[in-house]
Amino acid sequence: MASVKPVRDARHPAPDAVFLGVDGGGTKTAFCLVDASGTVRARATGPGTSPSDEAGDGSFGTYPVLAEGVARVCVESGVAPADVTHAFFGLPAHGESPALTAALDALPGRLLGHDRYGVGNDMVCAWAGSLGLAAGINVISGTGSMAYGERAGRTARAGGWGELFGDEGSAHWIAVRGLNAFTRMSDGRLAPGPLAGVLRRALGLGSDLDVVGRVLYGGLGRDGVAALSRRVTEAAELGDPVAGAILARAGRELALLADAARERLGFPTTEPVPVSYSGGVFGAR
Repeated sequence: MASVKPVRDARHPAPDAVFLGVDGGGTKTAFCLVDASGTVRARATGPGTSPSDEAGDGSFGTYPVLAEGVARVCVESGVAPADVTHAFFGLPAHGESPALTAALDALPGRLLGHDRYGVGNDMVCAWAGSLGLAAGINVISGTGSMAYGERAGRTARAGGWGELFGDEGSAHWIAVRGLNAFTRMSDGRLAPGPLAGVLRRALGLGSDLDVVGRVLYGGLGRDGVAALSRRVTEAAELGDPVAGAILARAGRELALLADAARERLGFPTTEPVPVSYSGGVFGAR
């Protein structure tokens, strides 16, 4: 899951050692520099990292975000990039395309000027940060969804197939089903509920058919669509049974991700499995 280069015994780092952690994501990218005592020397937050290659230079849209964030924490801490003892970059889409993975693997070397780093999918950061490297599973439900866990040297991933034919239980998945319900309510194929009014207001629709232009041609994009999941939650809290059913199914889908990862990791059915969760969808009551 991650391409990691060896480093001097990490259990007993030198007193002057400093470590850089980078946690990418669709919405934001977090940077943190810590020393051997665990003291945070600097933090920074930047825009989300993107797997597209709009720049056309092989950076896949990620290099500028990483360059700015690494520079900020290094300036704030007074540590030069070349003096970072070891770094780990958790980046979206790593491991999902050979060409993209190779490009992402090379980026930190350009930033740090050395090869004392590892690169993996950002799901590794979510698991490591929430469970402290202990055996268990982290379920992610933000714009997309997946589960990742580790146990006894084994790793397992479930989900994360993208919004076109996967990401069940994610914000994007919830929003698309909410929009579908809206169109059915508008047509009369489904009894109208609070969801219809909530989406009309949120999207500023003059007529219901305007939703096509607003969503498909209005530049909402993946993140903008995913943000509409909050409106589905709002409608559910207002008592809309269709919105409530969408959220209930999302919960079942996320549970399936956790269970699939549990089976792949070889947890016995009698052994309790630590499960953590990450992502904005879990803010829905």
